[in-house]
Amino acid sequence: MKILLAIDDSEYSKAAIKEVAKRPWPARSTVRVLSVVEAFPQMAIEPWYGGRESLNQIDAELKRRANSFTKKIVERLKKNDLRALPVIRTGSPASEIVDEAEKWRADLIVLGSHGYGAIKRLLLGSVALSVVSNAPCSVEVIRKKTNKSG
Repeated sequence: MKILLAIDDSEYSKAAIKEVAKRPWPARSTVRVLSVVEAFPQMAIEPWYGGRESLNQIDAELKRRANSFTKKIVERLKKNDLRALPVIRTGSPASEIVDEAEKWRADLIVLGSHGYGAIKRLLLGSVALSVVSNAPCSVEVIRKKTNKSG
């Protein structure tokens, strides 16, 4: 089985990572751990002296952090006897997740959800909703459990 685990460094992704790590997957399953770094729009800062260099440094640091985080998750999954590989992409998270699933021919995409309500989702967009709507395979959206009193 080919499992695409789409992550960022959020508590919502950590719930998805935990879920994938604890499950008994079929023998020979492989988890591709995908982290997508969103590129900064450079048009507004280009005229300023050194603006492009600063953005390139920020971009490089974001990629370095994503790479480091993704490798840590791969090692964690390997300790749970899963075959895991890191992948870093740059672009729109929803598009890159769907593209990676198509190219790799994933059987399942697993990702976390912020659990936004309709208004926030309308204003902010939803990576999970876009992936579910456009994925070439099954998608499992993991919600972080919250403690609700009352």
